[in-house]
Amino acid sequence: DMFEGVKLMDLSEAVEKGLVEYVKDEVYDEYLKCVKAQQANEGICKGADLKVVYTPLNGTGNKLVRRVLSEIGVDNVSIVKEQELPDGNFPTCPFPNPEIREALELGLKMCDEVKPDLLLATDPDADRVGIAVPEKDGSYRLITGNETGIMLTDYLLRVKSEQGTLPENPIIVKTIVSTQLVKRICKDYGCEMVDVLTGFKYIGEQIKFFEQTGSNNYVFGLEESYGCLPGTYARDKDAPAAVVMLCEVAAYYKSKNMTLWDGMIEMYEKYGYYKEDIETLTLKGIDGAAQIAALMEKARTEVPATIGDYEVLEVIDYKACTRKNMKTGEVTPSGLPSSNVFYYVLNDDAWCCVRPSGTEPKIKFYFGIKGTSLEDANQKNEALKKATMAMFE
Repeated sequence: DMFEGVKLMDLSEAVEKGLVEYVKDEVYDEYLKCVKAQQANEGICKGADLKVVYTPLNGTGNKLVRRVLSEIGVDNVSIVKEQELPDGNFPTCPFPNPEIREALELGLKMCDEVKPDLLLATDPDADRVGIAVPEKDGSYRLITGNETGIMLTDYLLRVKSEQGTLPENPIIVKTIVSTQLVKRICKDYGCEMVDVLTGFKYIGEQIKFFEQTGSNNYVFGLEESYGCLPGTYARDKDAPAAVVMLCEVAAYYKSKNMTLWDGMIEMYEKYGYYKEDIETLTLKGIDGAAQIAALMEKARTEVPATIGDYEVLEVIDYKACTRKNMKTGEVTPSGLPSSNVFYYVLNDDAWCCVRPSGTEPKIKFYFGIKGTSLEDANQKNEALKKATMAMFE
């Protein structure tokens, strides 16, 4: 029994002896001051008459998210009552994860009644946020973590450039399995972009490096799994800050008689219809671990010249810390720490990647393509996914 020998004490006694201390209101005040300081266009939400549906998914975001929404001028907030209060059993959905539709079903149902500008759903520890936005037919579209990152990257760089507040040597940080569209946006605004390994701790690490070296000024960090951070007050993803920024973007587009999805389509029309996807294989037990290791070895030793309709231009073996040009055979350093990830760079901004999960008996396959329309992007995504998975059968 892992709890054998654990000492017990009444909570009241622990508080009396100073062993348990409640977080003081001053800490929340200072934290929210940092969050609000990330606003690129302070005051834009006041008078925008934004209508929001919010669910904390029975987690910790309820009080602080609602408070910060009120403080930035978003007062028309409807709460999903079944998911309002903390409940570790999460009775309303199988997984309280804003990445999956089931977690947002109650919020989407309320959207059909309330017709908000934005649905916000923070995960139980309030470091990630999922959203849904209205389409022209009145239905609500779930936005991916990549799309959220794209919206916020474009908004921050656009507004800061217009206002002259973009710092010298600005930089955006993203993980290697996140969308390539961010790179295109950064290029337009003269902003550097750097890739890091999967996991927000690597984005936080970059903030430390920038502060130590003075080489760049951090503007924003994002990952495909619905995490982002618009400031340096923290070293991990932060949902309340993302909520503030998303409301800003919604207010910005609303002032132009556009929805967030209208803004997303505008970016797709400008840069191309980028789409990302993920496929997961679960392989449990000792045999599963061996199978995962064998699949990773296969990726490294059986590199194809093409994957579906795409040419393999480069392969990056992050475990060996190497990048190989498939045409010239030249091998250069990957520039990142060693990690058990294998990445295929394809033509036309397409890519795919394979890596074992660090926490579960799974192997994950990531895909990214660029299409000419939503339909074309969906077709290309399915074709690349099918071709990639066939390589590992």
